[in-house]
Amino acid sequence: MTNFLRSLPGFLLLCLAGPALATETLVFCLEKSDVRPWRTQEGGGLNIELLNRVAQRLGIRFEYAGMPWKRCLAELKTSTVSGTIGASFKAERVDMGAYPGGATPDINKRLNTDRYVILKKKGSRLEWDGKTFHHLDGPVGIQLGYSVGEPLRALGAQVDEGAQKPIELARKLAAGRLAAAAMLDGEVDAIFAAEPKLAVQLEEAPLPLVQKPYFLMFSYDFLNNRHDLALKIWNTIEDVRKSAEYQKLEHQALKGTR
Repeated sequence: MTNFLRSLPGFLLLCLAGPALATETLVFCLEKSDVRPWRTQEGGGLNIELLNRVAQRLGIRFEYAGMPWKRCLAELKTSTVSGTIGASFKAERVDMGAYPGGATPDINKRLNTDRYVILKKKGSRLEWDGKTFHHLDGPVGIQLGYSVGEPLRALGAQVDEGAQKPIELARKLAAGRLAAAAMLDGEVDAIFAAEPKLAVQLEEAPLPLVQKPYFLMFSYDFLNNRHDLALKIWNTIEDVRKSAEYQKLEHQALKGTR
């Protein structure tokens, strides 16, 4: 048999070897919006860097499909995609897909931690003391489908979900159509850098609203059919995120957005 293989032309050997060398590809969806420094519409950001390192370690390939967040979660639920990138925990999402650790997510397997801040107009009487709003005289804007709506409603705030992107929220707030906006910290910095006039009109409340871990969720079809691989990916996410090389990269990126 060995002599037979040695006698074959090179291109036939490649054809025989092809299936054994083929790299498995998994498709993950993510929101088609910049969530800096974690994800960008151009396919960059720390989450993508982390996942690409995970894929390299495991010898597999990840593809990333950007789409509106609600559609991304819907495609997770129907197992149209293998997983969803950047999901914080909400009890209702347990029906859509699997968190590492199940209904009590293992935060060691997170992609990242980020915090929501309260953005308000300069000169506004609105105050957030870390537990309660004072002088809140209108709705708090959030991005459509974002989990931060839950704690805001628990505080008794009226929530406006009429914006897809953070820049839309900031513009609505500046135009006086919102009393405040709850946004991810890094997004506020990016908006102020992109539109300096908004930085003149708006400001962050001193205390953050909430801090949350964000995860890679798997569809239940993928988890059930490829259970061992799913666990390997979650475990490798933890290993890569804790590595000195990645920690240095994250520190440098966060320094640029704070």
